[in-house]
Amino acid sequence: MKNIHLSIYLYVILLLLSSCMSAVEHRQAVRADEKDRITAGKVQREIRIGMTSADVVEVLGSPNIVSTDEKRREVWVYDKIATEHVYSTTSGGVSALILAGFAGVGAAGGGGLLPGLSRSAGAFSTTQRTLTIIIKFDEENRVRDFAYRQSAF
Repeated sequence: MKNIHLSIYLYVILLLLSSCMSAVEHRQAVRADEKDRITAGKVQREIRIGMTSADVVEVLGSPNIVSTDEKRREVWVYDKIATEHVYSTTSGGVSALILAGFAGVGAAGGGGLLPGLSRSAGAFSTTQRTLTIIIKFDEENRVRDFAYRQSAF
């Protein structure tokens, strides 16, 4: 009788240890949130009127486009597009064959079969984000104005 109880306890422990990640946990595990990424928040926090062009490069890096306006003042454009494809799946479970000897029965007598338990989860998503930053400089190469626009779909 002790063998049956021990087998059931082991089966429950194996079942608890074999839990799978949910689709939300998979999404969080594969997402790349880098510290150096250009974001609207970074523009809001760190770009200020009067900054030099060297300071802007230190914060945001090199621009995608450099042009001049009608007064030959520089205008920098940062145009960032990110597409993220995420596919994650997991499956797992426990399948156990438990043989238990019964008291008064030889070693070959008796036994039981417990069915296998399994579960699976998965997720697929595609997200696209855009961020456009326009920085206008004055004649002394200092920020005179800036604007940004972001979208996600």
